[in-house]
Amino acid sequence: MYTAVRPTERVEKVVCAIEQIFPGLIMDIRSDRIDAYDGPTSLQTFHELLRRQHILDTARSVMIRGRVGDVFQFQLNKQAAFMGTVSFPPEEEPLGSLHVQITGGERVLDWLAPQTENGVPIQEIELEELRGSEGALGADENVL
Repeated sequence: MYTAVRPTERVEKVVCAIEQIFPGLIMDIRSDRIDAYDGPTSLQTFHELLRRQHILDTARSVMIRGRVGDVFQFQLNKQAAFMGTVSFPPEEEPLGSLHVQITGGERVLDWLAPQTENGVPIQEIELEELRGSEGALGADENVL
């Protein structure tokens, strides 16, 4: 994950925005850019927010639209993230967006944003199942 830090922004606030959605990431913080990465547990809050905000279908379609092989690429609104809310802007925003890349393919997609019926997940996958399935993630594999 990466984001630009604009001259009008305070680095601490941008870090806070990232941590609201993806707590515990390892960050390379510079005055003009932040790069962050970690394993699958760093996605747990994002996973929970998608359910709490009832945006599984939106998240799934955004992630599928940005899929390249086993990598899902999408953007999050930086200001919404600062408030602990997930919001997918249609394009890069004037103040910059959080650029997210999640590796892991179909199983990660199904764990984060499963298919739904009337807004209810058809099947939920536990994080432990995701780690334990064939071809799935290791506990220390960088996915974000």
